[in-house]
Amino acid sequence: MSLLRKKPISELLEQASGKQGALRKALGAFDLTMLGIGAIIGTGVFVLTGVAAAEHAGPALVLSFILSGLACVFAALCYAEFASTVPVSGSAYTYSYAAFGELVAWILGWDLILEYGVASAAVASGWSGYAQGLLAGFDISLPTALTSAWNPEKGTFIDLPAVLIIFVITMLLTQGTRESARFNNLMVLIKVTVILLFLVVGIGYVKPENWTPFMPFGFSGVAAGAATVFFAFIGFDAVSTAAEEVRNPQRSMPIGIIASLLICTSLYIAVSLVLTGIVPYTELNVKNPVAFALSYVQQDWVAGFISLGAITGITTVLLVMMYGQTRLFYAMSRDGLLPGIFSRVSEKKQVPRQSTWIVGALAAIFSGLVPLGKLAELTNIGTLFAFILVSIGVVILRRTNPELRRAFRVPLVPLIPILAVIFCGYLVISLPASTKIGFLIWLLIGSVIYFMYGRNHSKLNQGRFRSEP
Repeated sequence: MSLLRKKPISELLEQASGKQGALRKALGAFDLTMLGIGAIIGTGVFVLTGVAAAEHAGPALVLSFILSGLACVFAALCYAEFASTVPVSGSAYTYSYAAFGELVAWILGWDLILEYGVASAAVASGWSGYAQGLLAGFDISLPTALTSAWNPEKGTFIDLPAVLIIFVITMLLTQGTRESARFNNLMVLIKVTVILLFLVVGIGYVKPENWTPFMPFGFSGVAAGAATVFFAFIGFDAVSTAAEEVRNPQRSMPIGIIASLLICTSLYIAVSLVLTGIVPYTELNVKNPVAFALSYVQQDWVAGFISLGAITGITTVLLVMMYGQTRLFYAMSRDGLLPGIFSRVSEKKQVPRQSTWIVGALAAIFSGLVPLGKLAELTNIGTLFAFILVSIGVVILRRTNPELRRAFRVPLVPLIPILAVIFCGYLVISLPASTKIGFLIWLLIGSVIYFMYGRNHSKLNQGRFRSEP
């Protein structure tokens, strides 16, 4: 039964409001919205749109984005209720501790470690590719050995630009939440401006005949495209990891989560329509589809700005992913499920500096030395798994804790949570079997670690926290 013990909401709130080891409350609704946009708009819009259109959905890519967006909107409403009710670091891990109990909380926390960790490494590798492309435009090139991850056959040993950008982001995160948010806000404004520039210039070159046939691969292609571009939406849940650092979380958390998702979904839909209208979908299987589309219509001057937007976009995604990882480690360590070093907070900056450097070192190792390949797909299934559990958790807490003060309430419960589960479950089914097997192996490894370390060191199981049966 100790595996099913739940951490009471009152204990979570009391723990978050403690003075010692507390994080600085420095964020508002605008910062959270920008944090969400920073996490969502990046690799998805600048890279994955072309692959999804060429290989899966064709011009019906817009439907893929709508399908993924709906799954996220339903899940976002559930996140908003949790985040306004339990404004504590840890996101879905913390919510599941209250709704399902410790074992499920650990599994979900381990799942989120995969999401943020793999995403950080993958995004850093993508940043490296764009940065090297930008340098090439100035006739600057790095030695081959330093341009990509370990591959002796190609003569590459380490992806130096990926390691360097992770070092820079780690330095920034250790300076404080307020400083990191300001940098993120500036980068977000730049990349949104670049996307709007693409839309304004590109719409004049749209040819409706490029949208025919609209659904060349059938609805199964649309679903496969949705599962692919879902990577573009991961990250809005990272907003909820900032809950403990928000000045008025009951009001600001729902605004930040929902506003950022709606803005990004609208931009994705507009970009996919213009992109497939400019270039026949069969020619979009390139690494830089947005810049390619403008070069396709001889608007090379704008294509250069797109590369700048891609670099800033990917930078903010990396910032928010690494930020979310450190706050997840902080929450799990505070509960005793991970070593105490991850929850030590700097008295001066009020951020977990040691944890941040450890996260940065791990991300640098994976992005610099390990060819990720299909591993990034594990990020999608990990995120979908978290969305499903959070949606179910809302229904459970409505029944077990009806008296809780909820600043934001999901409408039409249990319909909206059920729709979130159905949409996210459908996207899970659409993922390759190899991805599902890899995810199960990851969860198995996590279970072994929990029973060898986490269970014995859990503060809840040691009686240092009150528990609910």
